[in-house]
Amino acid sequence: MIYLDLFLGFLKVGFFAFGGAYAAIPFIREVVLSYGWLSDETITYIIAVSESTPGPIMVNMATYVGSTKAGVLGSIIATFAVVLPAFLIIIFIMFVFKALIKNECFKAVLGGLQSCVIGVIAATGVYMTYKNVFFSKSSGIFAFDSKTALFTLALIILYIAARKLMKKGFSPIYFIIASAAAGMLVYA
Repeated sequence: MIYLDLFLGFLKVGFFAFGGAYAAIPFIREVVLSYGWLSDETITYIIAVSESTPGPIMVNMATYVGSTKAGVLGSIIATFAVVLPAFLIIIFIMFVFKALIKNECFKAVLGGLQSCVIGVIAATGVYMTYKNVFFSKSSGIFAFDSKTALFTLALIILYIAARKLMKKGFSPIYFIIASAAAGMLVYA
């Protein structure tokens, strides 16, 4: 019976917890408490651990609750139940998307959204660069940081050189690794 309860409880969470992980926490808490699986204090600890471990909070919490209540099979059932609704919704969207992609109006909307997303990402990058180069991190007042400015300039040059030499550049993962290594060298 516990397997069915885990499945139905976390299926409910998967179907009705909208708005991201933090918005889902009260709903998960309500379901877990209503079944009497954990105490309120334990749920608080699980939320803290779930936030600090890789993966979505809902999946981490479902896996933990399933494991504590019914072992490995319980964790598999609870995890499957919490991700099943999202999987089914994505499959449905893909069928609808395939039909809509041929529509010229829909293509125009996607083109506009693509431009908007590029603009938002670029604006975020410019804002972060501006704040990090021209304002003190501790006091928030105007202070030029030459290390950050040179570091940013070096990354921009590296990016442009990679695009010119390789015709398509290289993976952003390499930029993240290079930035982390350079940050450790410069700021350590």
